[in-house]
Amino acid sequence: MARKPISATSMTISAAMPRLNLRGHKSVKVGVLAPLTGSVTSWGQPGRDGCLIWADWVNARGGLDLGDERYRVDIISFDDAYEPAKALEGARKLIQDDKISCLMMLGGDDWLAVRDYVNSQKMLTTTLLPSDLSPDSPYLIAPCEVHPLYNLAGVEWLAKNRPDLKTVALCGQDDALGLPAHASYRAAFEAAGIEVIKDVVYPAAAPDVTSIASALVGANADIVCWGAAVEPVLHALTEEAYRLGYAGQMLSCTADNYVRMIERTSADFMEGFLFHFPDFDDPALNNPAFNFSKPADFYAEYNHRYPGTWSAVSWEYYAILEQWGAAVQRARTFDPISVLAAMKTGGIGKHVFGDARWWGRELFGIDHALIGNWPVVQVKNSKARILEFCSLTDWYETHGDILIRHMKALEQMWYQRVEYLNEAG
Repeated sequence: MARKPISATSMTISAAMPRLNLRGHKSVKVGVLAPLTGSVTSWGQPGRDGCLIWADWVNARGGLDLGDERYRVDIISFDDAYEPAKALEGARKLIQDDKISCLMMLGGDDWLAVRDYVNSQKMLTTTLLPSDLSPDSPYLIAPCEVHPLYNLAGVEWLAKNRPDLKTVALCGQDDALGLPAHASYRAAFEAAGIEVIKDVVYPAAAPDVTSIASALVGANADIVCWGAAVEPVLHALTEEAYRLGYAGQMLSCTADNYVRMIERTSADFMEGFLFHFPDFDDPALNNPAFNFSKPADFYAEYNHRYPGTWSAVSWEYYAILEQWGAAVQRARTFDPISVLAAMKTGGIGKHVFGDARWWGRELFGIDHALIGNWPVVQVKNSKARILEFCSLTDWYETHGDILIRHMKALEQMWYQRVEYLNEAG
C-alpha cells in the first residue's frame, strides 16, 4: 500500500507524485544494528520493522531527492542480540562491507563495544540512550528517545496529581540500560519529596523476579517502580506483584505489550499503570505542533504488518529516519559528517513531540541529545492514553544538581564511563 511518508519536516516527497520504479537506480543504505533476538528484542526488532515501513513509503514516492538524482533507501539490519562481541562484528560488516551511510543503534552495552570503531570510521550513529553520549563520541547523537530523562516526567506528574503518594519501592537492573534509569528515578523521587523506602539493584542476567517483586511489594510503599526492566522481566515482575496482592500505584519506563499484562493479571490491577511511551492512535498526538504527521496511519500500518509487536521503539527508529532523510536532502549529500551538521544546524531540531534543542553538555559532556517535551502515559480503561507532556529541560533547570549527584553515585556520568572504557581497553 502506497502512503504519504509520515513527516512534518522539509522532506520534498510530494503526495501527488506517482509511484516510481527505482530498480536499477542508485541506492543508499542505512544500517540497523540492534537486538533482533534475545531478552531485549522488544527494543530492537520493532524499531527495525518501523524502518522497513519508512523505506517502503519513501521508495514508493520516488526515493530521496538530492536534486539531480533520486535514491532508493535500503535498510540493512544486523542482529547483535545485545551482545557486545556481536555488536562489534555487526558494526564492521555494516560499515565496511555494506557501505552504509548512517548507523542506527539501541545503545547501551551495544554502544560501549563499538564506540572506538565507529569513531575511527567517522560514521554518523544514532542511539536511543543519551546516556551513551560523551565528548569522546563526536559522531553519536540521540535525536529521538531521551532515556533516562523522560523518567523524571512521570514522577513529577505523580507529585502534582497524586500528593497522597508519599513512599516508593524502586528497582533497576545493573547494566547500561538500567543504571542511568535508576539514577534518574532516585533523583526524581528526591526532587518530588517522595521517600524511597526500598531500593533494589539486581543483576541483568537471570534476575530472581520472585525475590525482587516480594521485596518491593513487601515494603508496603505507595508506589512500586519497575525502572527500565526489559519486557520479559517487566511482565514477570508485574504478574508476581498481582499474585502477591499489590494494590498501589505502579510506574515503569515502558509497558511494552501492556495488553498481555492485562490478560495475565486483570484490567482493574493494571488501571492507572504509569509509563512514558504512547500508542500512536492516541488523540493527543493529533496536534500540528508535533513532528510526526498522521501518527494513527503509521500505527495502523505497523499493526497490520506486525500484529502484537508494538513497543516503545516501534516509532522511534522511524522518527530518526525522518530527521536523517530531511537532513540528507538539505545537505544534498549522504556524507555522514555533512548530514550531522545539517541535523544540528542552529542548535534546534524537530523532535517528535515538538520543537526541541540540542542539549546535553551539562550531563553528557556534549550537546548531542535533542531534548524538549515528553509524554506521561497511563493505562485507562485498558488502553494507553497520554495524560500530559512535560518539559524535561524545565525540570533539569530546577533539579539538575540532584540528577548529577545520583548519576555520579552510580558512576553514570560521561567522564566516569569514559574512564571505565579507557581502563577496560
